[in-house]
Amino acid sequence: MKLVLLGLYFAVLIGIGLYCRKHATDVDGFVLGGRNVGPWLTAFAYGTSYFSAVVFIGYAGQFGWKYGIAATWAGIGNALIGSLLAWFILGRRTRIMSRHLDSATMPQFFEKRFGAPSLKIGASIIIFIFMIPYTASLYNGLSRLFGMAFSIDYSACILLMAVLTAIYVIAGGYMATAINDFIQGIIMLIGIVAVIAAVLESKGGFLAALDGLARVTDDKVATTPGIFASFFGPDPLNLLFVVILTSLGTWGLPQMVQKFYAIKDEQAIQKGTIISTLFAVVVAGGCYFLGGFGRLFSDQVNVAKDGFDSIIPTMLSGLSEGMIALIVILVLSASMSTLSSLVIVSSSTLTLDLLKDNFIKDMSEARQVLVMRLLIVVFIAISAILAMVQYKSSVNFIAQLMGISWGAMAGSFLAPFMYALYSKKITTASCWACFLFACALMTANIFFRPEFPTILQSPINSGVAAMLAGMVIVPVVSAFTAKPDTHLTEAAFSCYEEEILVPRKTALGKK
Repeated sequence: MKLVLLGLYFAVLIGIGLYCRKHATDVDGFVLGGRNVGPWLTAFAYGTSYFSAVVFIGYAGQFGWKYGIAATWAGIGNALIGSLLAWFILGRRTRIMSRHLDSATMPQFFEKRFGAPSLKIGASIIIFIFMIPYTASLYNGLSRLFGMAFSIDYSACILLMAVLTAIYVIAGGYMATAINDFIQGIIMLIGIVAVIAAVLESKGGFLAALDGLARVTDDKVATTPGIFASFFGPDPLNLLFVVILTSLGTWGLPQMVQKFYAIKDEQAIQKGTIISTLFAVVVAGGCYFLGGFGRLFSDQVNVAKDGFDSIIPTMLSGLSEGMIALIVILVLSASMSTLSSLVIVSSSTLTLDLLKDNFIKDMSEARQVLVMRLLIVVFIAISAILAMVQYKSSVNFIAQLMGISWGAMAGSFLAPFMYALYSKKITTASCWACFLFACALMTANIFFRPEFPTILQSPINSGVAAMLAGMVIVPVVSAFTAKPDTHLTEAAFSCYEEEILVPRKTALGKK
């Protein structure tokens, strides 16, 4: 049954990729779906790119074990901050200005917004370097689940996921990814509800499971009775850092922000905001809620030996064959949707922002699409090799890899991008200061972690520090550096003042 469902699922993905070839003949179509993607596809593309095996296997397992049922706050934060506020604050302005500046990627946006080609090159290098560990973490989480369900070798899991993703992304580009994301999102919504119900039922139902969790004690964490079933858990401060990184961090991730570039119109943004938020409530909230019961399975899992990433697979291992098949497709859907989003962003960034004009002059439209397709293969191959190397190294936890990646990219881009949408006073120098600070901090966290203050030794906490510091660095540096070119800035912001005709139902007017 498991193999039949997987075979059917793979056939649908590849079929959609081949069907969408007609939308991927030029750069705009391949990267952004012609900027004509509706609310449902965009909202699901945003949500499925957000939540992957990193969340379901890595974060839900690790933070559910550490914080108990209070880990659900991370899912709530993902919905309210990472989805609702992100769409509300960034959605419209990103769509308007990115189209006005004719930018298809975040590095292109920085170049045209500030008139600084160096920013485009710098941003593209950051994206390429720090996307790779994020992608490796996707393979890691998926491999553990496949190993539990099919006893398949880790290398075979990586190869299967890489090849399938490459086929439909290379064939159909962004539109194939968006349609597949919609299908994968439906599977995720159904799957997470079914999984939670099945796991809780295996422990006697919700009330019995909650009562059992309240009886769990761990003197190394806290001596308070019932702490793992409490409202804020045993460590509210570090839980807050998790909420901030996984929620606010999306505002600066290129693969997330780029979804706003492609959305169709005003109504699509309004509907997409609601759809995306509800999707996050169910999927993210459900993942962390499920992980919160991980300690009920402490008699079956050895965290010290197998790591936090083994918790969720252990919780699921006792379910029926049909349920395990659904779970495998659920996590495969989440991981492949995120991977497809990452490789499109990486390949388009390298092609449009680094190779074009800098190394390959007068690159035609057709050649740009060809190079992007080739780079998708290269990027997937590099990340797959890194995933296999990482599996045998000392970096054993998915959350570590994701924390480094999110911290560097969100720390670099969040503040410059958001301020650039709203303020005319931001300078090129302030963007560079933010880029360098975030990358230096996260790189130092990799190599000199023991020398960091205790609270910043976690990549997650360092990532939050990088993001919050950027919110201060950008305006402060802008105040003391050369003012931006007035004509360039006014030209960029003129898009917000452009008058358009709208139906009477949208605006009453003066008469």
